[in-house]
Order: sequence, then structure tokens, then C-alpha cells
Amino acid sequence: MARIRTVLFDLDGVLVDAGRWHFEALNLALRPYGFEITREEHETILDGLPTRRKLELLTRDKGLPTSLHRSVYDLKQAYTRRRILEDCRPAPEKVLLLRRLREDGFRLGVCSNAVRETVDLMLDRSGMAGLLECVLTPADVGRPKPAPDIYREAMRRLESAPLETVIVEDGRYGIESARGAGGRVLEVHSCEDVDYPRVSRFIKEVERVAAVP
Repeated sequence: MARIRTVLFDLDGVLVDAGRWHFEALNLALRPYGFEITREEHETILDGLPTRRKLELLTRDKGLPTSLHRSVYDLKQAYTRRRILEDCRPAPEKVLLLRRLREDGFRLGVCSNAVRETVDLMLDRSGMAGLLECVLTPADVGRPKPAPDIYREAMRRLESAPLETVIVEDGRYGIESARGAGGRVLEVHSCEDVDYPRVSRFIKEVERVAAVP
């Protein structure tokens, strides 16, 4: 039987409720140039993708000139950083989740499509930075989510086979990435769904089913 050894988490929408921050930061960056995205566009098309990929889709779908990509990208990162500094606070329930999983002997990691600076700042501000063995962003792999590269690399670094790995994800691109990597995927709808009892129950159920002949 393959016992679970590792638990990997997405960050935005799983450990930190940051989806709104990214939506608002991108709109703030786009508006000086006469562009805007709706909440529906964010939730159904863009949410969970790296900013550069979002800009490519906005060029395709809304005619955003490629010459503006660099300036919009830089503005978006600046607005995101400001929002994190203003609104990201310690998350006791998530800290408890990670501490208890560590006490249970699991190796832990985060795999996010956000840029490294954003990921590190969120983890630091939320009090989770020192509880993870592995933190990966698209800069660490060849392709971002929905490609499976980031989860495969985390498994490699943590010496965990896919069937020994639980992945907690919320968005369709992340779920596609996690399934492509072969992990045991716990799908959640929001940060409120992510706590120690639920993750622990999922792990036990996966192991129970795997033990059945």
C-alpha cells in the first residue's frame, strides 16, 4: 500500500484568500490604458493563470497591444504587493493545519502560479513561511499550471511518488495540473474549506481505499 508521505498546496484560494487581490490589481493596471476585465472573465478564464499568460489572453480576446505588456505587468505586480502588505494577515487556522501535518510526519510544499516575490511575501505575512520544505513558482519549472511540471518537480524534490502525494487545489488550472502530475487531488472551493480535519480525513480515506485488496 502506498501511504501518503507528502501534502502539496496551491496558495491563492487555498492557503491565502487572494483571488480578489489579483482581480483588482490587474484592473488597476489595465485601466490607465482603457482596458478592464469583468469578475466573470476573471473567475472563468483568467483566475489561476500567471500574469504573463493573462496578458496574452487579453491581447487575443480584447486587443491589448503587446507593447503594453511590460508596463501592465509591472503595475499589476506593484498593486498586488501593496494589497498584500495592506490586507494579508497571520492565518492561525492555516498555521495550525501546517503544524499538525508536520507533527504527523508529512512533508509539505506550496506550488503557485504567482511570481516568487508575491508568494514569499504572502507566506511571510500569513505566518506560514517557516512551515514548508518546498515552495515553487513558475520560475522553477518549464511550464506553469495547467501543465503538471510544478507538482512533478515538488514531488521530485520531496522524494515522493505521485500516489504518495496529496495535492490541495481549488481552480480548474491547478486541478488539471495536479491530476496531470498523478497526485491524489483534494478539490476545494475556497480557503474556508482548508483545515486540518478535512485534509486529515482525506488522507485517511485515500489510504483506506488504497489498502483494500
